[in-house]
Amino acid sequence: MTTISLCMIVKNEEKTLARCLDSVHDLVDEIIIVDTGSSDRTTEIAAKFTSKIYNHSWTDDFAAARNVSFSKASMKYCMWLDADDILEQTEREKFLQLKQSLPSDTDIVMMKYNTSFDEKGTPLFSYYRERLIKNAPEYRWAGEVHEAITPAGKIFYSDIAVSHKKDGPGDPDRNLRIYQKMIENGKTLNARQLYYYGRELYYHKKYDEAASVFEQFLSMPDGWIENKIETCSICADCYYRLDKKELSLSMLLHSLSFDTPRAELCCDIGNYFMKCENYQNAIYWYETALSRERRDHTGGFILPDCYDYIPLLQLCVCHDRLGDRETARKYNEKAGLCKPYSKAYLYNKKYFDTVL
Repeated sequence: MTTISLCMIVKNEEKTLARCLDSVHDLVDEIIIVDTGSSDRTTEIAAKFTSKIYNHSWTDDFAAARNVSFSKASMKYCMWLDADDILEQTEREKFLQLKQSLPSDTDIVMMKYNTSFDEKGTPLFSYYRERLIKNAPEYRWAGEVHEAITPAGKIFYSDIAVSHKKDGPGDPDRNLRIYQKMIENGKTLNARQLYYYGRELYYHKKYDEAASVFEQFLSMPDGWIENKIETCSICADCYYRLDKKELSLSMLLHSLSFDTPRAELCCDIGNYFMKCENYQNAIYWYETALSRERRDHTGGFILPDCYDYIPLLQLCVCHDRLGDRETARKYNEKAGLCKPYSKAYLYNKKYFDTVL
């Protein structure tokens, strides 16, 4: 059985830290807590689980703080979690089995990261992250914000999922503030940083600035293909909100130059045509979304509903708008098989019971 150091950086996490550590403390061999300036009961709570608590002055650099936590680890692998992450009960047994059977020459274990959920707790947004990393100097974090360790060596993909369960919005301006500080200090952002900087501008509804940054990112030769595909989608929404609809469609279609379309992108194109009331074109793209296979191992962001529920529901709407209510009803029933508790499905069902 391999050994694991859980390495965490925390600040004012008294609301969630115990929940996180309760879910995993008995599965790891060591817990490292690096506190970056808490003023609440965070370190007191951490002390109930470990004596290995260290202070680190915050320098607007997540990678630096995470590297401090890794530097304190003594086990074969380092595992990272945020304080608002948990390992659900269904995942704990799988985690223990992995720990017992992991090949000794594994360098990185990729695990699913579920970060958004519907009303029944089904993941709405998921992607793979490097989760167990061999405790070796060549594996260290990079990036002041949206930090990462580049997967290398022998990589193992596990279906174990860590769930991100936020408790409140946190500081919504923090990441953008850090990026702006980096730029003010004369730092040139690399491709990955530009991508995430554009996203932060988008979240703050700075659509003109975000589109400009995204265009710059797309022109760079070294950007990751999954980021470029998603950038086309977000940049298209920027242009749509700026009432530049032709640029919006052009950007959506530009994504096809990088790879065959993901279902998420097909749904975005379908949504564009729906908003234009071009329902036949919308139907084509939603049907295409249903034909796409999920490719979770690419590491890109996955919206599971785009592979069944969303296109089925939207096909219902499109056919209804075209006057074909019987076909519309059939698509709604298929959507209901995916999510029988969906308010949209139930509303549509009541509607069709009335009109048919």
